[in-house]
Amino acid sequence: MNILAVRNDRFGEFLLNIPALRALKQSYPDSSLTLAVSSDTVELAQCIEYADKVVVWDDNFRRNLRKQRFDICVVFNPTKEAHWRVFFAGIPVRVGYDRKWGLLLNRKIKDNKSLGLKHEVEYNLDLVGLIGAKPADKSLSLAKLPAYSDPGYAGAVAIHPYTSDSLKQWEPERFRELAKRVSDELGLRVLIVGKDKGESVREFEGLGKNIVNLVNKTSLVELAQTLKQCRLLVSCDSGPMHLAASVGTSVIALFRNDLPGKTAKRWGPWGKGHIVIEKKSLADISVEEVLDKVKNIGYS
Repeated sequence: MNILAVRNDRFGEFLLNIPALRALKQSYPDSSLTLAVSSDTVELAQCIEYADKVVVWDDNFRRNLRKQRFDICVVFNPTKEAHWRVFFAGIPVRVGYDRKWGLLLNRKIKDNKSLGLKHEVEYNLDLVGLIGAKPADKSLSLAKLPAYSDPGYAGAVAIHPYTSDSLKQWEPERFRELAKRVSDELGLRVLIVGKDKGESVREFEGLGKNIVNLVNKTSLVELAQTLKQCRLLVSCDSGPMHLAASVGTSVIALFRNDLPGKTAKRWGPWGKGHIVIEKKSLADISVEEVLDKVKNIGYS
């Protein structure tokens, strides 16, 4: 049996499909599972042990979809294009959400995710549950991540000061102050991680010899390897937050709780050992409060 799983949006959202992919592979152990992802996510997707094949959801793959002879397709992020592509490819079982031309699917559920009633991981599991895939393990994991170690990064505090949505952004000045206080008061190595454009990259230069600026200097796999060595990541809602959770690193996550569908209940770090600070306004979260949580995780 050939199964196609489509999740071709951002890498953070993609990572939250890992339990659903595991459920598919465990429920259909003799199947071949192909992941169709964005070009930016391919290298990271190859670190998931349940994938037999990883492809880019591009024009070439879509044009030849019928030739692949898939028996089942699960479209995790609904788009009109994905739905009509899998329909006209003649895939017998088409699973997804009943929106954006959902009439082209034959196993579907109503999309209530915007209400944020449960975590994105659980919404993804609901989809594969339509075809009898039940999870024995709901954890995130990147079991095929290549081994890598840097003695200078072991036990460091990583800080990711960016987010793709300005509504979910803690002030960069507070991230800078936090980095300096973690370094100066706790005597810990601090790694500034992530990707950004323009002058903001320089905002984290020259903060001290114990603060290393890795912004724009790592691939996603290299970032995963780096985060795995860290004791902790501090971040707003972001892809690196989910990446840290996937490699077993604790997260202190900063969230607003006044945005339906964007709260920590749906998008918070998945798994145990994480701390969420959630308030109506991110401006109400002080550096002192976050620093206290850093100490509580085991650095005091």
